[in-house]
Amino acid sequence: MNRFLPTRRTILTGLAVFAVAHPRGARAQALPKVTVTKDPSCGCCTAWAEHIRAAGFPVEIKETPEVNRLKVRLGVLQALASCHTAEVGGYVIEGHVPADAIKRLLAEKPQARGLAVPGMPVGSPGMEVEGAAPDTYDVVLFGPRGHTTFARYHGLRAL
Repeated sequence: MNRFLPTRRTILTGLAVFAVAHPRGARAQALPKVTVTKDPSCGCCTAWAEHIRAAGFPVEIKETPEVNRLKVRLGVLQALASCHTAEVGGYVIEGHVPADAIKRLLAEKPQARGLAVPGMPVGSPGMEVEGAAPDTYDVVLFGPRGHTTFARYHGLRAL
């Protein structure tokens, strides 16, 4: 036996020490909490929140029949509106924005108010309809300087 090669016991001990020192919940850079404000009767908003949660974001849901007041306060233009509004990392997320687009937003940190998917495109997160072909839709970056296409998706697939 070569004394310079680690034994199975040494490897297992090292892995155990690593697991204790770096638990899964303590990532190097944990994702921030997403606060979703939605109408109490909206089910697709809950499905979108589950999509965001499955992507690793902690999610808090607030229900109110007056979501539109929040949209106005946060500067969401009526043309960009959807059924729910979320806040994360200082940004506004309007509608069925895919989690990958939110992660990109948080990584790039553009000067903007947030992202929006206007309306409720079929196939966007939370709007999956069995048997229906997904729509192609834009994720819009918006703010005081106007709005522009940030990403384009076909269902959950980035184009």
